Amino acid sequence: MAVRRAKEFLLGADRERVGDDTLDLLDDEVQRLVAAFPREPLAVLWTDLLETHDQVFRLLEGGRVRPSQLRDLYAKGAILSFLVAKGFNDMQDPHQAMTMTRVAAACARDAEHPGLIALTDGLKSLIPYWANRPEDAQHYASRGAETAANLRGTVGLWLLGLKARSAAVLGDEETVRLVNQQASDRREQVVPDDLDQLGGLFTYAWEKQLYYTVEAEALLGHGNADLIAQAEEAVTGFSDPSSPNWAFGDLAGAQCDLSLIRLHSGDPDGAAAAIRPVLDLPASHRNNGIVVSAMRVRSALMSSPARSAVTGKDLRAEIEAFSTSRPALPRG
Repeated sequence: MAVRRAKEFLLGADRERVGDDTLDLLDDEVQRLVAAFPREPLAVLWTDLLETHDQVFRLLEGGRVRPSQLRDLYAKGAILSFLVAKGFNDMQDPHQAMTMTRVAAACARDAEHPGLIALTDGLKSLIPYWANRPEDAQHYASRGAETAANLRGTVGLWLLGLKARSAAVLGDEETVRLVNQQASDRREQVVPDDLDQLGGLFTYAWEKQLYYTVEAEALLGHGNADLIAQAEEAVTGFSDPSSPNWAFGDLAGAQCDLSLIRLHSGDPDGAAAAIRPVLDLPASHRNNGIVVSAMRVRSALMSSPARSAVTGKDLRAEIEAFSTSRPALPRG
């Protein structure tokens, strides 16, 4: 309570103009929230995220910001709006998520930051991807990839990964192959930028690129020994929680993809073993993306020869229970 009160004092103390201490405070909060977002359940962060988001917009609306501070403050507004939008998407609220993404895009344009502009197109793709609207996901990923074509950071690679995944849902294997090859070639030419230095959801690490590549293959219904090895490598890439690129959602997604690929390869017992850690997640971690990923395994089981086996029946029932056993997520 003392720290919160001191922050409120500092944010309101500069009656005539916003001081450097205020901006430094917001820098610290933005960096903390960016780092924590992929690692903590949303309920832990949601109140602080909304509060910091509100503080930035109150400063922008208050008329006390010097022209030299505006671009930085708009960039903070874009970053925080991106996180809030992602939070709404994790709550399975695509309408609110898309609205907040448009706010992030407007701030990114006012900040004149091409990387953030491209990043918001990526989020506009991610939201319909998890809402089973692959045509919309493909549209925004393609648009963002064009915006990021000349950027050297990893945001362009993320947009290519999004494009490949949405193409896979549409059954467009040729596009998946072409785009993933482009992403692989481009990885060798990456020069980390300010978004990569920020980390969290704002960088696209090699581990995540592998996870997306494997997911596209899983969505196409493929399964063989080479793909199983790739999927296992993707899971291993997120196995160390102390790694700066670790994210519980990416780990769960990679585990679900491994389960799918083993199932496509005719190994229902291996599929059940792969998804076991996901089904054991505490209810607080069961966000929209994780639930959708688990339900894909259930759907694949329904059309698999294993559907009538004891293992298949038990796994389907457990996934159904998993998808409904979620706490009341935070609202805002």
